[in-house]
Amino acid sequence: MTDHVRGEVLDQLEALAAQAAVACGRFIVDDRPPSVEVAGTKSSPTDVVTEMDRAGETLIHSLIRAARPHDGILGEEGSDVVGDSGITWVVDPIDGTVNYLYDIPAYAVSVAAVVGSPTTPGSWRPLAGAVYNPVLDELYLASRGRGATLESGGARRRLEIQDVPASQALIATGFNYDASTRQWQGGLLAEILPHVRDVRRLGSAALDLCHVASGRVNASYESRLNSWDIAAGWLVVEEAGGVVRGLDGAAPSPDLVMAGPERLVDDLARIVMPATRQAPTP
Repeated sequence: MTDHVRGEVLDQLEALAAQAAVACGRFIVDDRPPSVEVAGTKSSPTDVVTEMDRAGETLIHSLIRAARPHDGILGEEGSDVVGDSGITWVVDPIDGTVNYLYDIPAYAVSVAAVVGSPTTPGSWRPLAGAVYNPVLDELYLASRGRGATLESGGARRRLEIQDVPASQALIATGFNYDASTRQWQGGLLAEILPHVRDVRRLGSAALDLCHVASGRVNASYESRLNSWDIAAGWLVVEEAGGVVRGLDGAAPSPDLVMAGPERLVDDLARIVMPATRQAPTP
């Protein structure tokens, strides 16, 4: 699916992903209004969107369209573009909107170039991506076959996942905004806790994946994620030497996303997958 993409194209895609992610990140921090208001809701009354989400996505669109006018764009806020180049940009202007709403410094911009249909699980793969935490000024970057890096404080380091036994693993997860799904996810969490060091719930799936790659957590799992939540972080994990899997070892999908070193993901899957097959219908 990615063999035809030349190295110089990957360079261009990664650079554009970084440019768009950083520009949006600086915008949502520097132009943040004194009081952030909820502009609307999505999947439930607690799943909010702000005007800064929408303005940030517009900014990303303008940068991508100026540089690559034939590419498609799929964004969380719905202002999508159909392209004819075979490459689609999957973007989330604020991953962790509720954190942003409450001014909790745990949110990020996620921008990724993918091939295939990002709305059809198993039929797409990320080529290049960036996740930018504007509060910490941390930029996670990856392109297919070229490794993953973290830029912070003027330094750039290569990311490499380290394996640990499940009993010593710090696991990241998140919860959906649908009440019945949350109830089920809480039960699954109770099953996992006795088998691991501890669990963290940050509120941004993109950052969870990048933290797996950088070693801040050892693995992550979550259900009901969309392509814009995972596209860039998925690539960062894989290029750091980890695996990202879905239900029964398939590609990641809204049913399940698990990420980490292969052995730890296998151990986690023995607990997560049986419960996931019994999850409520969204």
